[in-house]
This record gives sequence, C-alpha cells and structure tokens, in this order.
Amino acid sequence: MTESQQLVNKLWNYCNILRDDGLSYGDYVEQLTYLLFLKMDDERLNPPYNKKSDIPKKYNWESLLNKEGAELEAHYIELLNELGKETGIIGVIFRKAQNKIQDPAKLRRLIVDLINKENWLNLEADVKGDAYEGLLEKNAADVKGGAGQYFTPRPLINAIVKVMKPEPGMKIHDPASGTGGFLLSAYNYIRDNYKLDRDQNLELKHDTFSGNDIVPMVARLCVMNLYLHGVNGEDSPISLEDSLKKNPGAIYDMVLTNPPFGKKSSDSIVTEEGESSKQSKPIIRDDFWTETSNKQLNFLQHIKSILKTTGRASIVLPNNVLFEGGAGEIIRKKLMETCDLHTILRLPTGIFYAQGVKANVLFFDKKPASQDSQTSKIWIYDLRTNKHFTLKENPLKENDLDDFVKCYNSENRYKRKESERFKVFDYKDILKRDKTNLDIFWLKDENLEDLDNLPDPKIIATELTEELESALEDIKEINENLEN
Repeated sequence: MTESQQLVNKLWNYCNILRDDGLSYGDYVEQLTYLLFLKMDDERLNPPYNKKSDIPKKYNWESLLNKEGAELEAHYIELLNELGKETGIIGVIFRKAQNKIQDPAKLRRLIVDLINKENWLNLEADVKGDAYEGLLEKNAADVKGGAGQYFTPRPLINAIVKVMKPEPGMKIHDPASGTGGFLLSAYNYIRDNYKLDRDQNLELKHDTFSGNDIVPMVARLCVMNLYLHGVNGEDSPISLEDSLKKNPGAIYDMVLTNPPFGKKSSDSIVTEEGESSKQSKPIIRDDFWTETSNKQLNFLQHIKSILKTTGRASIVLPNNVLFEGGAGEIIRKKLMETCDLHTILRLPTGIFYAQGVKANVLFFDKKPASQDSQTSKIWIYDLRTNKHFTLKENPLKENDLDDFVKCYNSENRYKRKESERFKVFDYKDILKRDKTNLDIFWLKDENLEDLDNLPDPKIIATELTEELESALEDIKEINENLEN
C-alpha cells in the first residue's frame, strides 16, 4: 500500500465514525478542507518557510487547539463565517462554509488527533495531493451525494491531456473546473515531460492555470486540490463565478473542460441584437453566434470565444450537441467554419457517475479569419460501440484509451491512418447530412444481434429518456420560432 493510500485510509476511516452522526461524504471532505488549509497555513509560519499568514490570528489553527466542547464549536462556527468574508484564496476556500460536525468531541478529535499530528508540508505534493484526490473520488462514487457530476474519470482526462500536449508558458483554462482534474493532469504532464528552470517552475505553479466554477463547495474542493499539489498563487486560481455570464476576451492558449451535465440553463443568454422571452434581465453575449437555452451549446460558444487565435480546445459534451437541430445546427456549422474541428472521440456509457450518459470529446483548433471553412476533415474514434464499462466491476482504465492516443497521432495529425474504430469524414459530406449531424457511427452493434447481451434495463431507459427529451426540445424550438 502506498503512502498516499495509507493516508486516504486513515482520513477515510474517521469519516465512518462521523457518518454515524449523519455526516455525508461530501460534508466530511469539506470539513477536512477547512482544517487542512488552516493547519498548512500554520506550518508555513515556521522554518524553513517563515511565511506571513493572511489569516487573522484570532481565527488561525492555534486558535482551535486550546478549545473544546461548546467553546470549540462556537469558535469554529465563528471562524468559518469570518474567513468566508476574506478575499483571494481564503475567501474561495471558506465561502459559505458551515460546520457540519454536530459533536464537539468528534470535532476536537479530528483537529487534535488526526490533522495536528501530521506535518502536511513535509509530505511530498504527490502524496498529499493524491490522498486528497482519493477522497474526492470516493466522494464522487457516493451516488446519493450527487458529487459524481463534478468528477470526470481520471483515465479519460489523462488521455485527453496526452494528445493535447500542453507546453510550458501556456495559459490553460477550465471554465467548468469541477475538482480540478484537467488542470492537475496538465500540470503533471508539463512537469513530467519538460525540464524546467526555476522561473519556469514558478510560472507553471503560479501563473499557468485558471478556472471557474459556480458552486462554492466545488470551487473550494478544486482550490484545495490544486493547493495540495503545489499549484497556487497569491490569488485563487479558481474564480467562483458563472463562465457564461460575461465575455472575458480571447486570452487562453488551451481550454480543457467537461461542462456539467443537464441541458437547460436557468438564465436567458441572447446575442447583441436578440430579445429575451424571459422576464429576468438577459445575459448579453455579443460574441455568441446564436441564442439557445442549451447549456452545453453555450459552453461550446464560450470556449471558442475565449481561445486565442492559435488556441486549442478539448471539451466533453453529451450526444445531443452533435445532432440537435435549430441552434445546434447553426453552432456546429459556425464551429467548423471558424475552427478546425479535427477529431471527435465517441465515449462509452458506464464511465460517468450519471448512468446511461452518452458523451463525446470534441477537439478543435481556433484559426484566423478566412473566407474558407477551417475544417476540411473530421476524424471520429468510436470507443462506444460494443464497449461495456461499469464504475465498479469494469471501470475505464488508462490502457483502454491507448489505441485512441496512438490513432490520434498528436506528433503529426496529418499522417493519421484509418482503422476499424477510427474513420475520417469529409467536411463537404458532413454538410449534406440532415441538420449537419455529427453523431456518426459505422460499427455493427453486437447487442442488436445478441439479445442475451443487452445493457442493463435502467441504462436502456435512461438512453430512451435522453433521446425523447432531445426530440421534445427540437419541437419546442420549432414552436417558439413559429410563434415569433
């Protein structure tokens, strides 16, 4: 058992004690986050670091150690509330923080016996970072908690980063950062594949990565995850804000992301000339091609907008983005005209914590303005047909994506070769397809011939529901257009 696994087990065993008091996995990871941050901040005050702390002395780690019982509980609640008012990384960590540990004796045991006994800064970044990642993965697997939507399978993330090949000096962004999987994988890739000098190392850790998330709990988990891996700056690398609400300008070399599942947005986003049909004040994005309430289609438009002219992107999107009519068709055409949409990876079901999800990874490069379409050919890799994965019995592993990484041929995409699962399609032929449908498949589905090998009925039902919901969205859009 590795050191990080031992640490995960040690931290996780204590969670079982707290679960008897009704604490969820997510609540426990949050409480650990607050206390670990305070403890590590305290350790930085001492040699050899001798750093100044931005945490008020009244609410630092030492302030917790000499209290117990009702006094400890009251002070901890006050501490969380006051630190949530701070700016920068402290504010993101403690924003809307609440004490979820009802028994002060268990809170003191967590502080004194579990966290205070470890010198966290002495642990290698990989050890404490991997330990925290392990807790996040366990939390994501807790289906009741619903945290899985923020956790993209790490083997998939690592394969995407391998083919994207991030480089030193890049500005890398995730507009839906979740728990920071893409940013950390990109950090590890650059660190492991390049020999960096001192200045490059500092830039990599403090001035390369950024992200947004709209959920305070998720933003704090992401910041802490990066922090434990040694990726942090004076300000928080993660902003607690909705990426879709404004256009920050074309500022990133690379965008890697998996926007949250769910089609509808609660806000109305319109283009400069458009009118909102909602009562609330609309969000105006004059950099978007068209209006839609489909969240993923808006993320796709947003990502195109925030890329530099030579920027590259990889985005995980549900199936409906590939075939939805109306705004979907407009956005697909515009994307292919302005960017080189060169690769689509069809993902299998059973790899996400939301069951039955059919998703894809779109890879595209932004290009300077041109009269000709920037996309000439689209290569599609089918990792879905006749592939069966489950979260527990047969989880997706790194080597399941080795063939895709090889076929992608990131060293020279222009020397790719077709295979049984990797086919190329001409842009002009795609334009002839109904609604410019990019949901293209060619392999024979063995399930259709082998009735004894059908997927789980719940997965079939979920897939049918998604197809029907997409069809209803098309009908609603047609109806709205007719009314207007």
